[in-house]
Formats: sequence, structure tokens, C-alpha cells
Amino acid sequence: METKRAIDLGGVRLAPYSPCISVGNHIWVAGQIGTDGGESLGEQTTRCLEKIDDLLVEAGSSKKDLVRVTVLLLDMGDFSDFNEIYGAWLDGTVLPARAAFAVKELPGGAKVEVVAEAILGCGGQ
Repeated sequence: METKRAIDLGGVRLAPYSPCISVGNHIWVAGQIGTDGGESLGEQTTRCLEKIDDLLVEAGSSKKDLVRVTVLLLDMGDFSDFNEIYGAWLDGTVLPARAAFAVKELPGGAKVEVVAEAILGCGGQ
């Protein structure tokens, strides 16, 4: 049986959870917010994607291994602005499956939260 491993790079958490969990070759990244990157949607998007990059690297993976992403936006009017940053971030990868939702509120006053799932090694080198 595979063992669950918590991946945590430190930093402030607003609730009791592991920022990332891996079991075998499967990696789950908890919802990441980027309020520590700034107030604008662009700054927050960039920061939460950086956090996902860092967690995946710590898990021995990269965004090339992403298979599924869920995006939570405070305002669906920000959808195209988010997509511009997100698309550039994923440039050169096989794009993961994705869902995007508008929500009433996000933790910490965030404008965006991104949840990700990866399979280690599936994206090639």
C-alpha cells in the first residue's frame, strides 16, 4: 500500500489542511490563494500559480504533470484576465482538464483560488 505524504513549504494557512498531498504517483494540491502577492486579480493569480509550481517541484513533479485544475473566481467578469495569465503559465504543456466557477466568497479576501491535481511523470520531461 502506498503511503500518504504531506508536502508543506511553510507559510501562513487559514485553516487546518496540508497544502499538498502525494500518494504514489498521484499529487493533490489544495486550493491556493495569492493574497500575499498583492491585491489585484493579476497579482493574486500569478502568486497562487507560483505556489502551485513550488509545491509540485517539492513533490518531484511540475505543471507538465497537471491533469485537472479547478478555478474559483470571486467575479466571473475576471475570467478572461485569469485565462491570459493561466494560459501563459501553461504554455508548452498539454493543457489539463479544467472547471471554473464563480463563488460568493473566498478565504482571506482572495479574488481567485486554484486547486490542482497531477500524476507524477505523465507530462514527460
